[in-house]
Amino acid sequence: MSKTLVIKAHPLTKEQSKSVAVLDTFLNEYKSLNSEEEIQLVDLYSDFTPEIDAEMMSGWQKLASGTELSDVEAKKVNRFSELTAQFLAADKIIIANPLWNLQVPTRLKAWIDTINVAGKTFAYTEEGPKGLTSGKKLMHIQSNGGTYGGQDPAAQYIKMVFNFIGVENVQHLAVEGIDYNPDQKETILKEAHSKAKELAREF
Repeated sequence: MSKTLVIKAHPLTKEQSKSVAVLDTFLNEYKSLNSEEEIQLVDLYSDFTPEIDAEMMSGWQKLASGTELSDVEAKKVNRFSELTAQFLAADKIIIANPLWNLQVPTRLKAWIDTINVAGKTFAYTEEGPKGLTSGKKLMHIQSNGGTYGGQDPAAQYIKMVFNFIGVENVQHLAVEGIDYNPDQKETILKEAHSKAKELAREF
């Protein structure tokens, strides 16, 4: 039985967020066709995702030297490792986020740091870095006010990072253009939800 990891990188609900609404449509269709699948959800705005900060770095240094970590350091280091292990155990990953100021939300960046780990998801070799997570699949759902056709910095960043760690099967579904063409909102949303169902059947 395969495992699917869902990363919700938006603070709002499906009633308030276009990307979360399309994620919900995708998941409903996907679950109807894969009822035995194990699906885990990480909500980056309610679940703890540590950032790489001074406490995290000091915790890693203490861990390497065999020194006892503080409670705060241990909490952050252990959670970081837990998220790395969760990603490694997943066969498929689904990420939903908005495009904010031409980038992903900072909490999504913090989560991405937990899956971009030397020795676990990529390795340094004589020929250069080598991804260690081949065979996984990614579905990236993103809402954009404008129209970028997958060429915006956030979508490109997601693709680049996952390719770097060995994930070659990266699909992108954009819900875009509503801010530029508000009169086309209903048409854009209808097409996005329809596309989500189509992609869910193939994922």
